[in-house]
Amino acid sequence: MHFQFQQLLSLSFIVLLSTYMGTLYLSLGSIFTVLIFVMLVEHLFIYVKEKSVSYISFSSLSTALGVMLMMVTPYVWITMFVTFFALLQKQFLTVERKHFFNPSNFALLLALTLFYKDAHIVLGQLGDTLWLKLVLIVVAMSILVRVDRWVIPLSFTLFYLFFQYHFVISYDPVLIMEDLYHRFYSVSFTLFILFMLTDPKTTPQALHLQLVFALLIAFCATLLDRIYGFRVQHLFMVLFLLTPLVPIMTTYKESKNKKRLLIFTISIFLLALSVIIFIQSQPPYYYEMEN
Repeated sequence: MHFQFQQLLSLSFIVLLSTYMGTLYLSLGSIFTVLIFVMLVEHLFIYVKEKSVSYISFSSLSTALGVMLMMVTPYVWITMFVTFFALLQKQFLTVERKHFFNPSNFALLLALTLFYKDAHIVLGQLGDTLWLKLVLIVVAMSILVRVDRWVIPLSFTLFYLFFQYHFVISYDPVLIMEDLYHRFYSVSFTLFILFMLTDPKTTPQALHLQLVFALLIAFCATLLDRIYGFRVQHLFMVLFLLTPLVPIMTTYKESKNKKRLLIFTISIFLLALSVIIFIQSQPPYYYEMEN
């Protein structure tokens, strides 16, 4: 079984369980509508790019499911709109066959940029049921071991706990460690760590670079929490900012056109930084979900 198909099955299973438990805000009809749209769009892009369609893109469906599991919006067309451009950049915004952005994360940041009042990243959407989280961990780790990305979630968790305690909780008398642990109770937070943070296309292959990648994500997210207070989107923003640096970290020595790679990477990084500055300048939102 290809790992992308395995990932799709895993996310689909989580969606079905969440729908059954009533923690997912979307109806199955809306979910299938988005998935059909995504399949058509993705394979149209593949045809335009390669002049033929010789395979089924399971990853496009995983992208859409990832967006729907992380984002809440009353308008299904927003989900379709941002996923469209996420798939567009996945197919065409590449250098030496390397991707700059995780497609699901790109869609989420695009939604915050264009539809901040109507689209929100919500970590509590999937609830905090322990058995569902355990199921998620088991199915995710079976994939991460196959693709050799298990180091990232493990090291990120340790780095994140360390940095949050020493640079946030120790300086805020109101916060306690239980507040930090509570984030890990969330199924959506676990989903972010296990699936979005470990995308093989946008993370380093070498183990030592995976450690560096996880450390930077944890440290930069903590730095934003220290300056602005904890906001859900900080982790997603930092991932959006740092993944464009992965291609130059992993392929610069072997690159046939180092100057082009450097200029392209700097341009994408600055664009990502401007997006983050814009989102961070928006007022915090307070979202309450009721079953």
